[in-house]
Amino acid sequence: MATREQRIHRLIEKSAADRRTGEVLWRVVSPDGLDVVHGDLDRPFFIASVSKLFTVACLAQLRDEGRLDWDAPIAGYLPHLDLSGLAVENGRDVSGEITVREVMSHTAGLADYFEGPRPDGPTTLERAMAHDFAWTAEEVVEWTRAMTPARRGRGLYSDTGFQLLDAVVEHLDARPFAASVRSRITEPLGLAGTFVYTHADHERFDEMAVIRFGDDDLHLPLLLASVDGQGGVVSTLRDGVTFLQAFFDGRLFDKALLDEMLTDWHRIFSPLEYGTGVMRFRLPAMFTGFRSFEFQGHSGASGVVWYRDARSGVIVVGTVNQLKQRQLPYQLMIRTAAVAAS
Repeated sequence: MATREQRIHRLIEKSAADRRTGEVLWRVVSPDGLDVVHGDLDRPFFIASVSKLFTVACLAQLRDEGRLDWDAPIAGYLPHLDLSGLAVENGRDVSGEITVREVMSHTAGLADYFEGPRPDGPTTLERAMAHDFAWTAEEVVEWTRAMTPARRGRGLYSDTGFQLLDAVVEHLDARPFAASVRSRITEPLGLAGTFVYTHADHERFDEMAVIRFGDDDLHLPLLLASVDGQGGVVSTLRDGVTFLQAFFDGRLFDKALLDEMLTDWHRIFSPLEYGTGVMRFRLPAMFTGFRSFEFQGHSGASGVVWYRDARSGVIVVGTVNQLKQRQLPYQLMIRTAAVAAS
C-alpha cells in the first residue's frame, strides 16, 4: 500500500505533467511531521497576490506599535495622495472616510485598477501583457478615480486598495516598502530567498520560475516592479512554509489580531472569501471527498496558493505558474491536503 508521501507525489507529478500547467513547485507539511516537496525548495518564484500577506503583517506590526489605527480613515496616513473620488456612497464622496480596515477587507468601495473594467479600454493587466510597462501609486489613484466605484460595505477585490496600504507602510516607516518587508519580516525570520521585486532587481528576473498565460511565457518585469505588496514579492517553498507558520503562530505580530483578521468573512470570488487581510477557501464536503477543510491564507492569480487548513493544521505552499487556468492550484491543494490529513 502506498504511503501518504507516495500518494501526494503522484498527485503532484500528474499535475506537473498536465500541459496546462507551467513549472510546478509544491510543498505539503502536516503537524505530524509529513513534509513532501516537489521541485527545488529554494527555487524563486513570484507569489502574486499572496504578497498581500506581507503587507498585512507590516500593518499588524504598525498597529502593535501604536502607530496605526485600523479604524481610522486611510486618507490621514496618505497626505501625499489625493484620494477624492475613489469611494462614493449614495452619491456622496466618502474617500476621506473609508478606513484602513475597510481597505484591508476589500469593502471600502474601491474599484480594482488592475483587472477591473476601465472606461478607456483594456484592463491594466491586459495592457501590460500586450506591452510591459511600469506605474506609480499616483497613477493607480488617477486610473481608479476614472472607474466606476464599488458599493461600500460589500466585498469587491481591489488591488487599488493594497497599493494604498503599501503607501501607508511607506509613509509611516519613511522608507520603501521593500525595505520595510526586509526589516520587519524577511530578516527576523531568516527568509533568505524572499524579497520584494523592484526596478533594481531586473537583472535577476530570469532567475525566477516563468509565469505562463496558456502556452505563452510572460515577461513582465516592469509590471512586477510596480506592484510591491499587491503582487511583487518573490519567495520559495522553504520560506513560504516558514512565513505561514510565523504568521499564524503569532511570531510576526500579536496573535490576538488574528481573531479580528479571521472574522467577518465575505464573498469576493466564489468560493473565495475575505476577512481582514486574509483569504479563505472552502468548498462543500461533497467536492472534497467529504472532508471538511477551511483553508486560510492567500492565493495568487499566477497559480499560487499559500494556505493553512484551520482544522487539520496542514500547510500547502505551491505554484503551478499558470495565469490562465486559475482553478488548477486549488484542485491540487485539495487533493494533496486531503491525503496529508488522512
